[in-house]
Amino acid sequence: MAVEQGIPEQDLPERCIPERIEAGTGRAEAGTGEAEAGARTHEAGTGPARADPATHQARVAGRPGSLSRVHTLLFAVAAGVAVAGVYLAQPLLVTMGHDLGLAPGTVGVVVALTQVGYGLGLFLLVPLGDLVDRRRLIVTQFGLLAVALAAVGLAGHAALLLVAMIGVGLLAVVTQAVVAYAAALAAPAERGGVVGAVTSGVVIGILLARTVSGTVADLAGWRAVYLGAAALVLALAGTLYRVLPRAHDHRASATGVAPPSYRRLLVSTPTLFLEERLFRVRALFALLIFASFSTLWSSIALPLSEPPLSLSHSAIGAFGLAGAAGALGAIPAGRLSDRGHANRVTGIALLLLTLSWLPLAFTRQSLWALMVGTIVLDLAVQAVHVTNQTLIHPLRPDAGSRLIGGYMIFYSIGSAGGAIASTTLYAAAGWPAVCLLGAAFGALALVVWAVDSRGKRGEDDTPPEPAVTPSTSTSATSSRNSA
Repeated sequence: MAVEQGIPEQDLPERCIPERIEAGTGRAEAGTGEAEAGARTHEAGTGPARADPATHQARVAGRPGSLSRVHTLLFAVAAGVAVAGVYLAQPLLVTMGHDLGLAPGTVGVVVALTQVGYGLGLFLLVPLGDLVDRRRLIVTQFGLLAVALAAVGLAGHAALLLVAMIGVGLLAVVTQAVVAYAAALAAPAERGGVVGAVTSGVVIGILLARTVSGTVADLAGWRAVYLGAAALVLALAGTLYRVLPRAHDHRASATGVAPPSYRRLLVSTPTLFLEERLFRVRALFALLIFASFSTLWSSIALPLSEPPLSLSHSAIGAFGLAGAAGALGAIPAGRLSDRGHANRVTGIALLLLTLSWLPLAFTRQSLWALMVGTIVLDLAVQAVHVTNQTLIHPLRPDAGSRLIGGYMIFYSIGSAGGAIASTTLYAAAGWPAVCLLGAAFGALALVVWAVDSRGKRGEDDTPPEPAVTPSTSTSATSSRNSA
């Protein structure tokens, strides 16, 4: 078979082989005899059977199969770089405000508008992955994200900066399209590991964005941060265009019906939440764990910058490296979910999340306690996060992007709530009260898990098999009858 988009034949899903033989059998019945020769060649191991590129593309692109480590790594890097654009401004706010005439009391609007754009993107753009070619959607969004980042770096006045920051947030949701596409391409038995690897890239991108932006800004100024990010995103867009498999609209052909309209996609997202109990439970987990996560990362700079520690911005940002180490635990968590241990992983991780606030409470007395608490908290959050996505994606494979986008809306709500609550509580009652708040979020999630587990005791928590729609069943029956 001819190699398309750099994917060797041996890396393609195995079920493509029967399809090739069946198609070849049809040609043999028409008198061509090509399939029998191709099948004999394949069985004898003398070489791959040939197929025209269009046929090859229609059979394999976008269908579940074994993702190579290179492709998985590319997905992880792309997702991490895209989401990092949302967090680059956090250590640069004072400098950006001074340069563009923003008052210190209003400079926080830069971050706020970026999050507004991200929320809009989750609702308006992420569902497009269930309607259009995901490869084309991802590449286009990366190209537009590069333009938005460059606009921030070149902004000459505050109004242009704020509009460009909304654009950065809006387009950075391509991260979720990347996660959904990786999950769709992975074989069911490997999906948890793939989602774990890509999610690790996302978390590492978030945690390292602050450190990298601060370092680059010290060397070349804040504008260089965004111009450099634009160049990197544009390079990734070109790489993804060359490497990602060309998509075939198998969603319509598999179910026998055309994809829904864009308007129906938007309306159907809340419907999915109402219809799928597992989706509701896992979305609630997302809200609570990221409320706890945001409680730490939105307020930790306050005690660290005050006496007796009085750390510099660079030193504070360096603790993101400790969080990145904890995020690497997402990969084994995904693999354990693939083996049917998703519920146990969730319970253990939520317990660790709650206990992580014990060493964090001693941050003022020991930076080692802060480091240990940070690693444990990030490990626990990412373990639950990966397990959530591994379980919800197979519920409705044809609605994978909407499921991920809807799930991430709860992530945004939890993150925003934790940020507001923690900074307000710190001003009123200090760091011990913040730690109690973070532990309370974790404990509440643990209670929800215990109640949910009681109702399904003894059940296998392997990721669910995709639901078979009536049209799919009818199509399959027709295929068997025609055979």
